[in-house]
Amino acid sequence: MNGASREALAAARERLDALTDSTSVDAGSLADELAAVTALLDREVSLRRVLTDPAQDAEAKAELARRLLGTQVSGPAADLVAGMVRSRWSQSRDLVDALEVLADTADLTAAQQAGKLDDVEDELFRFGRIVSGSMDLRAALTDRKATTSAKGGLLRSLLGGRAQPVTERLVTRLVTAPRGRSLESGLESLSKLAAERRDRMVAIVTSAVPLSDPQKQRLGAALAKLYGRTMHLNLDVDPEVLGGIRVQVGDEVINGSLADRIEDAGRRLTG
Repeated sequence: MNGASREALAAARERLDALTDSTSVDAGSLADELAAVTALLDREVSLRRVLTDPAQDAEAKAELARRLLGTQVSGPAADLVAGMVRSRWSQSRDLVDALEVLADTADLTAAQQAGKLDDVEDELFRFGRIVSGSMDLRAALTDRKATTSAKGGLLRSLLGGRAQPVTERLVTRLVTAPRGRSLESGLESLSKLAAERRDRMVAIVTSAVPLSDPQKQRLGAALAKLYGRTMHLNLDVDPEVLGGIRVQVGDEVINGSLADRIEDAGRRLTG
């Protein structure tokens, strides 16, 4: 998003945080409602354009949104959507993208409130690895001819009872309503949103053998000091790394042996 849309999304996220800080608002239920509004505006292009038309009065657009949503969503959800349509958006589709981000964020907030955010982060990462390692599974989940119910059933068989409910909801929404995103990019976006809930960066760490707890702690601490932010480690094992380690933080990739990289990190920190 650019310009006005970025500012509108930032304001909406602040309002969402204020809402979910209240014990009277169920973040999980709010996520479902925002996802339903996302689906509605994704389908109804003409409505989306009216709600984002800068020539229309902001309060009139907010009132239209309230009337359309009626009793279909809760008061907090309606208030949030009304606030969003009062804002200025660079493109009409940006409003739908923003609603989708808020729905996912609300679900991740529910996981955080339940003390399960770390589990959800790890499960999203592992699911992404499973998909990337199975062409048949990826084909089944991205098949445009497959029905939504068929994809949902497949995901229930894979994740039901094996993953957190939030993880299953997030992945199911992504698979059944990708909205032009690839499965891989969607999972990556979800992982980044999860990391942001704790103001953390994500490091994808690939090693030849599983790291010990002391190694993970040392590596996490070194990376956190290097990047100036708390680091969440997504761990993967690949024998082809040949005894070394590969660390990816965003677009930056660090290669080398574990001991060498930690020692180098220490030298850089001490100058």
